[in-house]
Amino acid sequence: MTDTTDITDTADRVKPVAFPQDRTCPYHPPAAYDPLRATRPLARITLFDGRPAWLVTGHTAARRLLADPRLSTDRTRHRFPATSARFAAVRDRRTALLGVDDPEHRAQRKMVLPEFTLKRAAALRPRIQRIVDERLDAMIAQGPPAELVTAFALPVPSMVICALLGVPYGDHDFFEEQSRRLLRGPTAADTQNARDRLEAYLGELIDRKQQAPGTGLLDDLVRCQLNEGAVDRDEVVALAIILLVAGHETTANMISLGTYTLLTNPRRLTELREDPALLPGAVEELMRVLSIADGLLRMATEDIEVDGQTIRAGDGVVFATSVINRDESVYPEPDTLDWHRPARHHVAFGFGIHQCLGQNLARAELEIALHTLFDRLPTLRLAAPAEEIPFKPGDTIQGMLELPVTW
Repeated sequence: MTDTTDITDTADRVKPVAFPQDRTCPYHPPAAYDPLRATRPLARITLFDGRPAWLVTGHTAARRLLADPRLSTDRTRHRFPATSARFAAVRDRRTALLGVDDPEHRAQRKMVLPEFTLKRAAALRPRIQRIVDERLDAMIAQGPPAELVTAFALPVPSMVICALLGVPYGDHDFFEEQSRRLLRGPTAADTQNARDRLEAYLGELIDRKQQAPGTGLLDDLVRCQLNEGAVDRDEVVALAIILLVAGHETTANMISLGTYTLLTNPRRLTELREDPALLPGAVEELMRVLSIADGLLRMATEDIEVDGQTIRAGDGVVFATSVINRDESVYPEPDTLDWHRPARHHVAFGFGIHQCLGQNLARAELEIALHTLFDRLPTLRLAAPAEEIPFKPGDTIQGMLELPVTW
């Protein structure tokens, strides 16, 4: 194995930044990342366990490297980087899609891709709209104030992904709690236990579907893949976990943090209300600015030259999406929300073969949820001082822990 100490020998002499760190504002990168903008396209960082790694900070380099097959996402590889003890605890567990390389990744993606196309997302819009309306009906009927995360931001994508997969929404308290523990449990043991419980739950669900199939994506996988011997039960369970957890956690955080960001930027919210045609561009801009999945992980399998620097085989490589998406050479005045800028080339969904499978569905959910929320509640506002509302730490998906609102 190549000695990774070359990272500290060949990079610039700026002291490595600890990664990840907590944000001080929920929609801006941590202030400690500011010096990294001056070291584009690569910087040196130190991970939670003291291991050095490369941090990709430049937009052009990020898109090139995210598409480079010499960077592996196989988390079971020796020396694959981890950003927390929680992540390290489950690093050797089978992770579908996000944690496998081609050709296995290509085969898994092909099995589920038809349910996540642009055409399929468009067909789901009426159903998403009904779910959004139902959740707002319930919230409005209860009356202000409300806690938007539990009343709206979380149940909307949970109900959508349950309907798509064929997972009973009646079990949502269980799988939402296990997802929370998996992504930000207080200890590594807590994370391992959450993974075990999700595997057991979804394994039992898949067993039931073998006996009495329904109409969801998991039912299709059982009928067309598992029963035909194309995959084994463990692979279907692994696919179910990543689709269920990612399918509601990421969008829920975008809805809550997007709402907070709009309510604390009233001029931009007014502009959006006056011209709803700006909404698709606003969703892209919010994804660029918020960059909730901040810290995509890879490991180099061969030496890679990047602007005179050498990423050695065995080096950990981390993509700071919050910094990449604020590259001044691509986005002038990158810290400013601008609904008119062409932000579609952001890397909030990643890039290359592992670009987020559910991006079309996420866009549809965000457009419908945000438009309907502010249309039906024109006087919506925060019910607590903005600086007192808690948000998530830097070692997990970014978002609001709670969001008290009134109208």
